[in-house]
Amino acid sequence: MSAGAWIGVGILGGLGALGRLLLESLISSRLVSAFPLGTLAVNASGVLLLGLLTGLALTGDALVLAGGGLLGSYTTFSTWMLETHNLRADGRNRAALSNVLVSIALGLGAAALGRRIGGWV
Repeated sequence: MSAGAWIGVGILGGLGALGRLLLESLISSRLVSAFPLGTLAVNASGVLLLGLLTGLALTGDALVLAGGGLLGSYTTFSTWMLETHNLRADGRNRAALSNVLVSIALGLGAAALGRRIGGWV
């Protein structure tokens, strides 16, 4: 990978993290819920876009930049697991289990949809 691509990963990574923060904050401020809807929306939209990249058969630096740099920092496995842990620690076991199951089901569906859309383009 070229030095320019590495710089691009850094820049796109910062933009992806900022996008995640903005979307999560927007959703959390408008839809007040003890369930982590903001993280769910971020991860589902990120997986949809990753599926799209797969469907488009993106490769090389373009895949590293878009998939690893931008979307890798946009989606957030660690926040999802922390929120799930916190739900469980608060005694909200059903909400924690729902967070895991809904996130996985929605993620698989979003990835499949993105891949299908990418295949049509």
